[in-house]
Amino acid sequence: QVQLVESGGGLVQAGGSLRLSCARSGRNRSNSAAGWFRQAPGKEREFVAAINWSGGRTYYADSVKGRFTISRDNAANTVYLQMNSLKPEDTAVYYCAAALGVGLPIRRYEYDYWGQGTQVTVSS
Repeated sequence: QVQLVESGGGLVQAGGSLRLSCARSGRNRSNSAAGWFRQAPGKEREFVAAINWSGGRTYYADSVKGRFTISRDNAANTVYLQMNSLKPEDTAVYYCAAALGVGLPIRRYEYDYWGQGTQVTVSS
């Protein structure tokens, strides 16, 4: 079993920055992909960013490309999402996810484990 715990959310003004962290514990499988998703009120959960097990490959949703950066520290079992130039439309609950397979998954069903989420609110 794998547990994922997100942290770093909060309230920030438009144009500001936040860094989310996702700490992984339990079954030690650093060779797995990780991703970030988000869900705004009344909307479906959507893909934000993904990173492969080594950190050498990343993929972003068009809406965050150039503003968000996903990274990982396998020694610390932690995945990060650096969010810059935040916009009010980035307001959502952000979820960390882990996939046991190799590759760079971008769809919800490809992920095996999920965190509880952390709220990000961007004021205008």
